[in-house]
Amino acid sequence: MLNKKPYTSIFLGLCLFICSSSITVTAQTTDDFLLNQQKMSRFLQFLKYFYVDSVDFNKIVEKGTIEMLKELDPHSIYISKPDVTRTNEPLQGNFEGVGIQFQIIKDTIIVVQPIKGGPSEKVGILAGDKILTIDDSLAVGKICTNDWVFKKLRGPKNTKVKISIKRGKEDKPLVFTIIRDKIPINCIDAYFMIDKETGYIKLERFSQTTKEEFQSAINELKIQGMQHLIFDLRGNSGGYLSAAIDMVEQFIEANKLVVYTQNNQTQNKITYNTKGKGSFQKGKLVILIDEYSASASEIVSGAVQDWDRGIIVGRRSFGKGLVQTPTMLPDSSVIRLTTSRYYIPSGRCIQKPYEGIEDYGRDLIKRYNSGELTHADSIHFPDSLKYYTENKRVVYGGGGIMPDIFIPMDTIKVSDYYWQLFRNNIFNQFVLRYLESEKENILNRYPTFETFNEHFIIDSSFLKDFYAYAYKENVKDTVLFDFGSLLNNFSKQYKDSLNTLYPTFNSFGQDTTIQTMIEKYIKEQMDIYTRRQENFDTEKYIKRQIKTLIARSLYDPNKSAKIWLEDDNTYQKAIEIINNTAMFKKMKIDF
Repeated sequence: MLNKKPYTSIFLGLCLFICSSSITVTAQTTDDFLLNQQKMSRFLQFLKYFYVDSVDFNKIVEKGTIEMLKELDPHSIYISKPDVTRTNEPLQGNFEGVGIQFQIIKDTIIVVQPIKGGPSEKVGILAGDKILTIDDSLAVGKICTNDWVFKKLRGPKNTKVKISIKRGKEDKPLVFTIIRDKIPINCIDAYFMIDKETGYIKLERFSQTTKEEFQSAINELKIQGMQHLIFDLRGNSGGYLSAAIDMVEQFIEANKLVVYTQNNQTQNKITYNTKGKGSFQKGKLVILIDEYSASASEIVSGAVQDWDRGIIVGRRSFGKGLVQTPTMLPDSSVIRLTTSRYYIPSGRCIQKPYEGIEDYGRDLIKRYNSGELTHADSIHFPDSLKYYTENKRVVYGGGGIMPDIFIPMDTIKVSDYYWQLFRNNIFNQFVLRYLESEKENILNRYPTFETFNEHFIIDSSFLKDFYAYAYKENVKDTVLFDFGSLLNNFSKQYKDSLNTLYPTFNSFGQDTTIQTMIEKYIKEQMDIYTRRQENFDTEKYIKRQIKTLIARSLYDPNKSAKIWLEDDNTYQKAIEIINNTAMFKKMKIDF
């Protein structure tokens, strides 16, 4: 999704739609519209007065609206009234509540982290605290669902909520009265110094607070000596257009085109240029993207590429260049309707082709099967999609942003045991239990993140305790032989062959081929499991996950990502590029 700022964007979009002199609508189109409007009105009236049973008009109109929008494009959507607030929260940048990150483990609410500067942190809530009651309501057992906790802890600013918690070895529950406040939803997931000159910032979304958060992070990193930046937009699905423009302004001088929008029906075109002095217009810049980077992420990386400001590293981005303008319906539900397409400075349209919703949704699978995500030489563009940057470098259109330097997807799948640990929440449970007794010892030995990251070692004794805990929780490093599941997958894979082999019941009873086929299939699957175990370093990933979680709980959460990124190929390649001035010069990249 890529929206303009709310309210003003709705008004502007509607005014442009109504008033633009470039709108040309034929008489035939008008007649068709009026005829179909009358058809819908007549249908609803007929339904109301003559249908055999009572009709839930809210339900059928809502479903009908959803299905109609599916016929238009992949990104025009309907949002029901109850979902509007929750949908907008990540982009508005805040909600009202007590300010904790929590997990429900075995019917118990456990505080993962109080949000920095929030009301819970101010009264002394700590990571690992177990919530027993909320406003005198018992907060353990089957009643504990995410929705129930949200309803109990969120609420209007300046209202009070009383909670009791169990902390570590304390004999009695501790009682806190928390005054709800606005809680920020940070769009920057992590930022830190990689070395003495290079900083790293990971942006999750483009929200109302993006510019402010980015400038704050940049200023803090500059104080620490930052001269160059790795800006991570991987997995960033977009957000507000205004936030994307603000971000481009941080990198590119004033009076440069960022993006323009165009409506093919009205021919209305709007351009957006940089205006002011940004916080990082000098210095080496590397932007990381992948197949999940979309919309606003593509505007930023595309503009930086077209103006030769930085090097783009990773894989071709998603290709979402359709603009949605929100309009509120009479019942306060919202339609986000696609009203134009985005084009970046070189003239490339970001939007990838779309014909059917189902095919569009399977595009990433098609990319994987074609080898695009794993081999750079599998990507081919016709000359008709060739464009040029400011310094006459060749770039390609056709949907999404093609990086300057390709990094293949890591195709080594994690082991089944690791996924069992992850799915059963063993990592979080173990770390919270471990910190109940060891938190003070760790902080005394490693007072800063830097000393912890450099010297804290997860040794064989530590791992032995972890494996014992996982075993106690019934997560074991064994092959999960699920015959029913294997047989089901077998029948799906060989459905056509089986129908050919056994057209009748009698033919099935007279032949034993199927047993041989099943035995062969199961053996193949077991061999795949064994190879996966051999190729994936399960122990290394377990250590990395545990160390990251401990660091996130005890130190600045922004820095804990540094541990996880140590084995990230794209991140490591970006560091290599930053340290190679010759590469910037060869690619005619300004810094």
